[in-house]
Amino acid sequence: MNALGRHLLLELKDCNKEVLNDLDFLKDCLCDTAEQIGATVVGESFYQFTPQGISGVVIIAESHVCIHTWPEHDYAAVDIFTCGDSIEPKQAVGLLVEKLGSKDPSFVELERGVLQSNRVSCELK
Repeated sequence: MNALGRHLLLELKDCNKEVLNDLDFLKDCLCDTAEQIGATVVGESFYQFTPQGISGVVIIAESHVCIHTWPEHDYAAVDIFTCGDSIEPKQAVGLLVEKLGSKDPSFVELERGVLQSNRVSCELK
């Protein structure tokens, strides 16, 4: 691997609005998904907004999986960041699309920490 990590940004539109405001479901969903892709869950923190919406993060030994939901728009933003190459974060995409019922999913993948030994440096003046 040429990068220290991989970061997937998921746009999950037209989701099941009921699950997007279900705190227990989302905790289980993210933890279960992390475990299914072979990640090691080490902690989690979630917050439920009033009147609706949830933000949460599952800390994994390999980095994190987090979610932010807008039930009123049937929308969830999910970040999956993994370090190393022991797990394949793209496996989580299909699992989350199915669990959240997204009918219009998309994602982008970024390589993070791309380090080069022959970098050209410049000075800022």
